[in-house]
Amino acid sequence: MTAHARWNLVVSQNTDDALRQFLASQGRGRKGELSRFVEDAVRARILELEAEQAKAENHHLSAAAIEDAVDEALEWVRRA
Repeated sequence: MTAHARWNLVVSQNTDDALRQFLASQGRGRKGELSRFVEDAVRARILELEAEQAKAENHHLSAAAIEDAVDEALEWVRRA
């Protein structure tokens, strides 16, 4: 069983209305859909920020160097 954390969030009424209307239009107006949407959105945003951070940290590397590092990591994983 997955543990859950409870968040108390404050958003504008316009954001709340727009999201609830969107979810209802997608047939996702049931209990728990708001939480699932927020969790998906947070995960997507974290992934986006981590990608931006990785790009910034590696901007000095050539494409070939990055490809070599990826190939090396893939080979390591395949051996494990």
